[in-house]
Amino acid sequence: MGLLIAGVLLWSGAHLFKRVLPESRAKLGSAGRGVVAILLVFSLVLMFLGYRQASGPVLWVTDPSLNMITNGLSLFAVYLMAASMGATWITQKLPHPQLTAVKAWAIGHLLVNGTLASLVLFGGLLAWAIVSVTVINRQDGKPSSVVSVSPLKEVVTGVAAVLAFGGIAFIHIALGYPILV
Repeated sequence: MGLLIAGVLLWSGAHLFKRVLPESRAKLGSAGRGVVAILLVFSLVLMFLGYRQASGPVLWVTDPSLNMITNGLSLFAVYLMAASMGATWITQKLPHPQLTAVKAWAIGHLLVNGTLASLVLFGGLLAWAIVSVTVINRQDGKPSSVVSVSPLKEVVTGVAAVLAFGGIAFIHIALGYPILV
């Protein structure tokens, strides 16, 4: 469980570093991006290995009918990630689409995973996303962007999200984590 906790903390710290310690981050200059990137990759490795090795109690039993909700929230999260890459309708209506994607993904996974390891991983990343939105909004205010939105871009974003979700589902199954509808 230690690797998993370390991974979640490292992920959170690396992402919040710029916001919490801006002077320290500024001193690193452009090299800071590489340092943060390396820390993030390392945190992902720690979370992956830590989750695979973690054992602990089952804190709640889940209802298999929630799998559909989890899949819907996960698809929505992938769509938000794809939409955040450009000007889409949802990015104008929903501030912080990437962090909202993490929140949707984490909530969905908490619905169907009742183990302590799942609470640490998905609950930890949910907490990080909530704290990040709060810190960003306090420092920068809520984002506001109004640009013209192309209907074709909306369709392309939706198709890209569905294809990406399919790829993620394939990898998920290959790693031994079933996707049930």
